[in-house]
Amino acid sequence: MRVVIQRVKSSKVTVNGEIVGKIGRGLNLLVGIADSDTDAELDWMVRKCLELRLFPDQEGRDRWQKSVQEIGGELLVISQFTLYGDCRKGRRPSFDRSATPQTAENLYNCFVAKLRESGLKVETGKFGAMMQVTIENDGPVTLILDKESI
Repeated sequence: MRVVIQRVKSSKVTVNGEIVGKIGRGLNLLVGIADSDTDAELDWMVRKCLELRLFPDQEGRDRWQKSVQEIGGELLVISQFTLYGDCRKGRRPSFDRSATPQTAENLYNCFVAKLRESGLKVETGKFGAMMQVTIENDGPVTLILDKESI
């Protein structure tokens, strides 16, 4: 499982000109599901996304003091199979490592449900749709989280 995690002041996702998900301060999560992902990778990623210290303390002295849970932040979760695109050969990416759409959608929905158990506001895009994502990156802070099955 692979997640591009971005600290944002705000973020929204639009499908066919309609806003389907919108958040204020928090995290924008671009989520890729691999063909080998299981509940173990999912649980690890949920915990990591919720507990990573990516926000400053109230005084702004320590940039890496608080997690999204600790600040009561919001989450926008966007499915993005292209995170497993392999561009090493040829001129077109290969998506052989991406999970099938059905498998990916099931794990994605489970990931979203587990994030919602935190009590934070969790918004999403529309799985499989062409989406436009607007991100007001804060920092900018962008990290890649990767959890491979063993």
